[in-house]
Amino acid sequence: MTDATEISGAGPSQNHQPIPADAIIVIPIRNMLLFPGVVLPLTLGRPASIAAAQEAVRAGRKVGLLLQDDPTIEQPEPQHLRRVGAVAEILRYVTSEQIHYVIARGLRRFRVEQFLEGYPFLVARVKEIGVSEVVTPEVEARMQLLKTRARDAIQLLPNLPPEIAPAIESIDSPSALADFLAGILDIPVQEKQDLLETFDVTQLLDKLLGLIAKRIQVLQLSKDISEQTQQTLSSQQREHILREQLRQIQKELGDDDPKSAELKELRDKIDKAGMPPEVEEQAKRELQRLERLPEIAAEYGMARSYLEWLVELPWSKSDSERIEIAEARRILDEDHYGLEEVKRRILEYLAVRKLNPGGNSPILCFVGPPGVGKTSLGQSIAHATGRKFVRLSLGGIHDESEIRGHRRTYVGALPGNIIQSIHKAGTRNPVMMLDEMDKMGAGFHGDPAAALLEVLDPEQNATFRDNYLGLLFDLSKVMFIGTANVVDSIPGPVRDRMEVIELPGYIEDEKLAIAKRYLVKRQLASAGLRDDQCRIGDDVLRAIIRDYTREAGVRNLERRIGALCRYAAMQIAEGAANCVTMKVGDLRAVLGPKRFEPETAMRTSVPGVATGLAWTPVGGDILFVEASSTLGRGKLILTGQLGEVMKESAQAALTLVKSRAAEFGVDPKELQKSDIHIHVPAGAIPKDGPSAGVAMFMALMSLLTRRTVRSDTAMTGEISLRGLVLPIGGVKEKVLAAIQAGIATVMLPARNRKDLEDVPEKARGLIRFVWLERVDDALEASLNPPDAKEWDLGEATQTASTDRHAARSR
Repeated sequence: MTDATEISGAGPSQNHQPIPADAIIVIPIRNMLLFPGVVLPLTLGRPASIAAAQEAVRAGRKVGLLLQDDPTIEQPEPQHLRRVGAVAEILRYVTSEQIHYVIARGLRRFRVEQFLEGYPFLVARVKEIGVSEVVTPEVEARMQLLKTRARDAIQLLPNLPPEIAPAIESIDSPSALADFLAGILDIPVQEKQDLLETFDVTQLLDKLLGLIAKRIQVLQLSKDISEQTQQTLSSQQREHILREQLRQIQKELGDDDPKSAELKELRDKIDKAGMPPEVEEQAKRELQRLERLPEIAAEYGMARSYLEWLVELPWSKSDSERIEIAEARRILDEDHYGLEEVKRRILEYLAVRKLNPGGNSPILCFVGPPGVGKTSLGQSIAHATGRKFVRLSLGGIHDESEIRGHRRTYVGALPGNIIQSIHKAGTRNPVMMLDEMDKMGAGFHGDPAAALLEVLDPEQNATFRDNYLGLLFDLSKVMFIGTANVVDSIPGPVRDRMEVIELPGYIEDEKLAIAKRYLVKRQLASAGLRDDQCRIGDDVLRAIIRDYTREAGVRNLERRIGALCRYAAMQIAEGAANCVTMKVGDLRAVLGPKRFEPETAMRTSVPGVATGLAWTPVGGDILFVEASSTLGRGKLILTGQLGEVMKESAQAALTLVKSRAAEFGVDPKELQKSDIHIHVPAGAIPKDGPSAGVAMFMALMSLLTRRTVRSDTAMTGEISLRGLVLPIGGVKEKVLAAIQAGIATVMLPARNRKDLEDVPEKARGLIRFVWLERVDDALEASLNPPDAKEWDLGEATQTASTDRHAARSR
């Protein structure tokens, strides 16, 4: 790079006569023009122009820039040049790779008087000309109008630097403003030359105003046309054009068209999918529509996803079903301990399917508390029949579309969970478990239970229609199995389509056997232990069952066993032991203090307390009814967050006592002077139902007769004002809960005798049953003698344990 100072100090003068003082070096320019006050870069390519610029820089002289009429002439002569130009000062001379650049600043206008000869470049005598500038009101008005139009033009020219507008506003000289605008205005060079040859400021401003007005009109029209074109040629169309160009380029290069390859793959999948004729016709029609759509269209992705669902569904793919009853019995016995009645019903179900494969077998629904093995039974059925197993959780579903799917018109539409599960299984005859059927809910989007009616009806599900597919899919080959915790929460029409099989809770011996056969092994493997690294004896397992878990199933039991295995794994990993043998005394350090105590004897050791039995969605439980009296006016006080039905049971019990006070040996005057308070502990838990009537009556009678209720006895039943004991529900769950709590005698309504068959046979052998026709039977069977003292806790516990062992021996 060379600047002006370097050239001026380089070498001797050129071999030509000196340039007169009143002469100037002339450089011809083409296709551009320089105005006074404007800085302009010039590219020099002709030898004469380069020599002229170098001489001007060396001698420190100004140059004159003249426009040549014909820009195609490479060696212009004086007759080819205009006579009016601009005197310029060379600010910088730059060379780079044989290219010469000059940055020049215009100073004044000039007129050529005479061209001189004898120089290697053009030299001329010139006369500098100034613009007559008298600022009159007319001139000032033109200046303001010119600035306004200049601002309008700048807004239509997006490529101008932002400093232009402030620079225009800061110019006060009319001629300087005109020259500056003429220099930056995008107009033909001949029109610029006309402005350069105008010396009167008023005429100069008028001409410039006309040119700017014309330019603004052209720019505005261009902008309007561009906006209209932009609206017509949207971004999608531009992308389509670019993709078409890319496709042609790929074709020329020999690359495969991705869309064509994709469509060919879909066509092959349609041919191999084994679809029914109407489905295949719909798929081919959709494929033809897809071929006509551009890839950038919004419908393209939706149509492709729809076709992918169609070709991937198992329209004709089925797993070969093998049903061997002996093998199925072995698998059920291997996977589940106990549950003999349930296994027998499952084997009957499989036997019917084997003998009548084309028949409509009933749909089973396993109902029972959590952790009793409902889901694993479904897996065992799938294993026994050689089918795929899929699980569909219905808990919390409140939208019909979750079952039937969404219509394709919605963004993000998908098939329903039924079709999605079939797709996941990859076969049209899997074992599909509909889990938590009692926890569905209806919302403003529809009732999913109503959509299940078609799914679970063997007469209708062969023509199941999913909203997304819009086609019929045969569900008659699917083996549906439902699960629920509470059968009453399943909608009636859905429950009517299924055969309910109730799974009871486990007793202590069954839990022990399940833990030894399954849970311990599973948790040892989960903790990374071998059988010889951790030993858990029967006494430890029984202690966990009695003192740390009180449930119908075995989930919490498995969690406690897992805690023991993790404790052993930590001991072995730290190197503290090679084998850990868990003992009963270690349970407190690992599991903490006991969570359950034999509290029936302690609770019932004073008059006014009776042990009742309750039903909950997760199994049975025991509850204590406490009664107390204070001086008052015969008012009844109820606490313990009781429901309306339970409050009515308490009122009925008190009314019954008052109506037969003399018969029961109770002083009626004492009742009138006392307020009776009935409380059911665990007040944070809501309680309701009529089955606590007998327990409330016995608590009142125990209080008023000063006789304690037997600690080994629990009771349930609804009472009437005539003293009758009415039947209740949940007998099985309540009996199992009594066994868990160490109860030896259970008093039940006599009209519930038929429900005893639902109680497992082993459980029936552990309990003594007392059947109640009237409340008098309860008084006779559960109250201790009048002269019996309040029991000591240890004595009561020992007596209850003795009675329980005696019941087992029976």
